[in-house]
Amino acid sequence: MTQEWILHVDLDQFIAAVELLRRPELRGRPVVVGGSGDPTRARQVVATASYEARAYGIRSGLPIRAAAKRCPDAVFLPSDPPAYDAASAQVMATLRTFPVVVEVWGWDEAFVAAESDDRTDDPEALAAALRQAVLAETGLSCSIGIGNTRLQAKTATGFAKPAGIARLSGERWLEVMGDKPVETIWGIGAKTAQRLAAAGIATVAALAAADPADLALRFGPTIGPHLRQLGRGGDRWPVVDEPWVARSRSRETTFEQDLTVRSAMEARVTRMAAELTREVVGDGRLVVRVAVKVRYASFFTRTKISKLPAPATDPEVVERAALVVLARFDLARPVRLLGVRVELDPPAAR
Repeated sequence: MTQEWILHVDLDQFIAAVELLRRPELRGRPVVVGGSGDPTRARQVVATASYEARAYGIRSGLPIRAAAKRCPDAVFLPSDPPAYDAASAQVMATLRTFPVVVEVWGWDEAFVAAESDDRTDDPEALAAALRQAVLAETGLSCSIGIGNTRLQAKTATGFAKPAGIARLSGERWLEVMGDKPVETIWGIGAKTAQRLAAAGIATVAALAAADPADLALRFGPTIGPHLRQLGRGGDRWPVVDEPWVARSRSRETTFEQDLTVRSAMEARVTRMAAELTREVVGDGRLVVRVAVKVRYASFFTRTKISKLPAPATDPEVVERAALVVLARFDLARPVRLLGVRVELDPPAAR
């Protein structure tokens, strides 16, 4: 008799850890990675921070200038995505040397499915072997959560960090999570938590016990029952080893000086649209929708999207569509950030 376990492998401070492998003399020091690595330049944000830097309240998304104020002694490094791509690929290749199914979820995390004999029932031994192999092959540390579902495994990883192993199975889900607010569940954000609160549902246990018909009425016939299942520890969706395929690709720029001239905004948007189109077409994909993101000087941010009349591979077609979307914004106001996202056709649909 066998039982399937799902393990969530999460690399510890991944981007910072890759940089520390290249600069071991920085170990133990607060390290901040992001943008050009120059904390004097305006409008750059932190991509990641070492644990030592996090002790100063530095987190992803914090302006780099603010990070420098919080920790003047921190070492600031520029982002190097190709290096992170290579390190991530090495980690995933290491995981695949084991008799498991590996589903990649990004640079720094993956779900792993494995069967365990009920007589031994020791997924922790597998987790320990995975951790040791990743460390030996890549020099990178990881934390591993174990569960019967993705949600349980990913939640367990939070208890395992840093560099540990933790198990949270269905039998102990409500014992551990029942009294916690619903927004602690992976997949439930602040807005959904507010709507649940309006229904008198504030804790994980209350969500698990909620009336599915009422949830379906409030959230829809698909989302409502799904939320209840999250409260019960998540669904048992199988882990698959199919290569991850992006549904979209985006690019955005935060300007050191606000843009106030419409032609300058249009030039930026068309450049990003053309670059993205060439990239995705080079990967054999078609563009089906174009979105434009605008953040004004007040930090008010909106995104608008438009579907193309037909799937496109021509950068000029995508550029024109992006300009049409941009024209739907108030361009008389100073603009702090512009972004373009192209949504892609599902490869299997061709």
